[in-house]
Amino acid sequence: MKKLKLMIACLLALCVVLPGVASADTLGDIQDRGVLRVGMEPGYMPFEMTNQRGEIIGFDVDMAKRIAKAMGVKLELISTAWDGIIPGLITKKYDMIMSGMTLTQERNMKVSFATPYIVVGQSILVKKEHANAVKSYKDLNNKKYKVASKLGTTGEQATKRMIPKATYISFETEQEGVMDLVNGKIDAFVYDLPYMAIANAQKNEGKLIFLDEPFTYEPLAWAIRQGNHDFLNWLNNFMNQVKSDGTYDKIYAKWFLSDKWLKQVQN
Repeated sequence: MKKLKLMIACLLALCVVLPGVASADTLGDIQDRGVLRVGMEPGYMPFEMTNQRGEIIGFDVDMAKRIAKAMGVKLELISTAWDGIIPGLITKKYDMIMSGMTLTQERNMKVSFATPYIVVGQSILVKKEHANAVKSYKDLNNKKYKVASKLGTTGEQATKRMIPKATYISFETEQEGVMDLVNGKIDAFVYDLPYMAIANAQKNEGKLIFLDEPFTYEPLAWAIRQGNHDFLNWLNNFMNQVKSDGTYDKIYAKWFLSDKWLKQVQN
């Protein structure tokens, strides 16, 4: 009888605990709050950037607006420095990261990723004077070349891993790296293809060579805190929906197949 009473007590306790666990999922928090909080670093064109009026715009922003609309909540965009973007998510400063983040195994140990929404790779801008000598990333694998990327990114990881003999230099922002390349202070800059294509069109001025064949495979995905299975399920189903009903294609065309948005960010 005592064993039976103990089993009943345990079952009752489990019934009390399980609903509490379920409600702890971020999806429930967003619904209760009525606001979806999204962390991003607005410096990665065309995913997220600041326009002339100080507003954050871009591909990820439009996707975030669609997510918030589908949830029936308001959207709050939280500008965050890249080196603190994952810690900010873990400490609940926002509900998810939508910032052109590459899904890597290292990052996946700290956060969970939804289904990738686009695949990019690393490409290279090179000083024009190296046009004959540098045809691919392999040709830069020499200590005489100053090769740069952005601090804490997969561009930095790829450079150190695949061009280890080059003299590596890191920059806080993509813009600083491209500007130093244009000014001849470095020999090459490594970064994600979408951004580099835009930077090449804006800053080349006949001084650069664009090696636009990606030399890495990098899926970009939205990150959330670990253990949020309901939220993860919701995001994956959302992605399936927008890729099936044409919503994704329209947003993609706006930011990747057109350059009209450039007028909003150019001075």
